[in-house]
Amino acid sequence: MIDDTHSLRRRSWVTSANGHADFPIQNLPLGVFAPPGGAARGGVAIGDEIFDLAAALELGLFDGPAAQAGQAASGATLNPLFALGREARQALRHRVSDLLDANGPERARIEDTRGRILHRAGDCRLELPAAIGDYTDFFAGINHATNAGTLFRPDNPLMPNYKYVPIGYHGRASSIVASGADVRRPNGQRKPASEAVPSLGPSRNLDYELELGVWIGPGNALGTPIDIAQAAHHVAGFCLLNDWSARDIQGWEYQPLGPFLAKSFATTISPWVVTMEALEPYRCPAFARPADDPQPLPYLLDEEDQREGGLAIELEMHLRTPKMKQPVRLSRGNFRDSYWTLAQIVAHQTSNGCNLQPGDLLGSGTISGADAGSLGSLMELTQAGKSPLALPGGESRSFLEDGDEAILRGRCARDGYATIGFGEARGIIRPAALSKNEQR
Repeated sequence: MIDDTHSLRRRSWVTSANGHADFPIQNLPLGVFAPPGGAARGGVAIGDEIFDLAAALELGLFDGPAAQAGQAASGATLNPLFALGREARQALRHRVSDLLDANGPERARIEDTRGRILHRAGDCRLELPAAIGDYTDFFAGINHATNAGTLFRPDNPLMPNYKYVPIGYHGRASSIVASGADVRRPNGQRKPASEAVPSLGPSRNLDYELELGVWIGPGNALGTPIDIAQAAHHVAGFCLLNDWSARDIQGWEYQPLGPFLAKSFATTISPWVVTMEALEPYRCPAFARPADDPQPLPYLLDEEDQREGGLAIELEMHLRTPKMKQPVRLSRGNFRDSYWTLAQIVAHQTSNGCNLQPGDLLGSGTISGADAGSLGSLMELTQAGKSPLALPGGESRSFLEDGDEAILRGRCARDGYATIGFGEARGIIRPAALSKNEQR
């Protein structure tokens, strides 16, 4: 529900928040940070600062449901807050918004505590926001699915089940890292068509994937599916997600069981959780299926979800090579091009009785648009390396090289509302670790 926390007129006494590209007072994303010399704790991004929830609690700035939510969000992970659900997040959002409001009745008292409750974000270390129990990566971007299928199966790009089933696979939670962590080029078996037998060595075709991450809030009991009409209530918020992919390793290993080592070496996410509540103004209709596409099966079909289950989130991928001073944008897509809504993804994940838990993470799958400027992977942009991408300064890329930095950014914009962002999910490719058994 859109309320006064979304008002474009609301401004903060934290002056860097006013007009901030990512974190104005209308956003208030949650995260976990460690200030200089301090332990990891929960906080809220506001402009170039971080609002310290533990310090605010110590100062008695919360009471009632907001105090319960603030306590749950003040520790080293946000899992306890995620478990409480929507009402707790709403109470926390409203109280923090009021505390930071430039026209709030308590401004003078609150601003006097600035030295205790605010930390400069650039001085702090950002952590993973939750202890991730499980991670599922989906394949919800139909343009990406079609493009990838066309490269390898030109006569049959989409498998017969694609328009009926939200396809996904169980990923590796242990290798999910926060933005800024280096990514080591993976080793694995590769067998291009030009080689008679496979060899073990560094991936030659390393790629990024432009995705949205979905944080699970309250879970469900084992054996109890989540109805699609209630699925959105089980989502706490969103982050940016880059599911790094070794295309050559994947091409050799993925049949018959799907991705394995080609994906499990690293997944980079942005550290801030943009809540469901912050995104209310940017909801939109679900993907408009062509008339000859099948309707979703009844367990995946809900009138309200079709009407406003989509999200208009603009996603951009930027690249900086070691020779570049500034990154260059490679693509700009939008999550509204996802064939499946987040509610459909959650409903399908649990339709067999699978139990989700607070802090589980779901990836949307690569989001690509219909035009060349909105493709969400190098595999698509370069036609699997056949058409290298020309870069400023005379460089080119077919796939990522050592020293390259991929930077994923996201934002939401709508007339009459503040533009809000997700921060960044960035990582630099480092050389593979080699042993005597590996080949270049």
